[in-house]
Amino acid sequence: MSGSSAAGWGPFEAIRGLRPDGVIPQVTPIRRLLPDVPTEQDPYAAAQAALAPLASAVRPGARIAVTAGSRGIHDLVVVVRAAVDWLRAAGAEPFVVPAMGSHGGATADGQREMLAGLGVTAESVGCPIEATMETVVLGNLPDGTPVHHDALAAKADGVLLVNRVKPHTDFHGPVESGLAKILAIGLGNHAGAAALHAGGIPSLGGAIEAAARVVIAQGKILGGLAIVENMLERTAAVELVAADGIADAAETALLQRAGSLMGRLPFDELDVLVVDEMGKDKSGTGMDTNVLGRCWVHGIPEFESPSIAAISVHRLSAASHGNASGLGLADVIPARLLEQIDLRASYVNALTSGAGGARRSRLPMVLEDDAAAVLAAVTMSGRRDWSELRLARIRDTLSPNELMVTPALLTEAAERFDLEIAGTARDLTDASGSLGGWQDDDDVGSGKE
Repeated sequence: MSGSSAAGWGPFEAIRGLRPDGVIPQVTPIRRLLPDVPTEQDPYAAAQAALAPLASAVRPGARIAVTAGSRGIHDLVVVVRAAVDWLRAAGAEPFVVPAMGSHGGATADGQREMLAGLGVTAESVGCPIEATMETVVLGNLPDGTPVHHDALAAKADGVLLVNRVKPHTDFHGPVESGLAKILAIGLGNHAGAAALHAGGIPSLGGAIEAAARVVIAQGKILGGLAIVENMLERTAAVELVAADGIADAAETALLQRAGSLMGRLPFDELDVLVVDEMGKDKSGTGMDTNVLGRCWVHGIPEFESPSIAAISVHRLSAASHGNASGLGLADVIPARLLEQIDLRASYVNALTSGAGGARRSRLPMVLEDDAAAVLAAVTMSGRRDWSELRLARIRDTLSPNELMVTPALLTEAAERFDLEIAGTARDLTDASGSLGGWQDDDDVGSGKE
């Protein structure tokens, strides 16, 4: 977004003037101890083994579309490559199709770019990447809503879904984010995503299930490779869900497993949460609402915990390609992040998601730099005595188990068996106004541009 230079701004000094005695305490790195975390050591082999039951369903020469979405799944490239290799060994002709609704600015080129940003290229997965925004309508829901399906997938001889199964950021039900969603919304492209979201969040879960069943009834869905990740955002399991188990009990069981493994903040109450980076590769809402404890779908927080008074977020991931949908979950940002935003990509995605998506894309307060943004968040947190400030910093909502915390939280952490100190105390921001480094004597993860 051009024209947002911070040169000559004065809000920072104005805020400092409100609390000339206010000094933000130093922060200390801590990490959550996670013994016995279930982890799949060889996701490639696990994916290929999971596909074995499909051997009789793949005929030689069949063109099979393999889905790839817009999320930053840790082993996405590995699992897609495994699926492509397995299909080719079975005699099929696989190709990858983006399955991400309206993301990438709702253009075929934009979606190819998003996949490339996630490492999914023709070279990395070993087959062509084919993309289109065109759809065919396969039927209608009982209320008349059309069920759109990607035109390339519709022309294929079969479709193999690949996606992570996890709790959704807006609603909870028997089926949330996973195979049914990538089938109904991801492969629905812009038109399909808009149609299903038009009924609002309360009806979205049911619409996804119903639309997925309409597509499955066409007989071309081979099944879905479901990736379940652990609280370290590493693959815990790769399992095949048969077509008749998608949007049904088999997918629900995986969702429950994923929910039990999901990473969350180790504190229920914070004055300030500093998030280094947000983006569509992190969550559909830029920052996972299950981690933040706020959703704003109806203009109010909709989670009981955690309770966070103020949130600052400091940059947009490169893989988002300017899509800052979900930025309104934050209260304050530095001007640098404003420069990273592509309004068209952000608004197309937000409006496709309905009223909730539009509300979450409102612009937070904008300050000169990281230091000013944090200071503003602290000021609005309601904490009178800053020596008692409960502030935590995380890299992104995919990484809630590694934090930097102020002394008030460090004292609490020291009394817990599941948390350990991982470094020495340091200033949250440096002399230039940028967030400091995560490692001792190192700027790795510093957030500096």
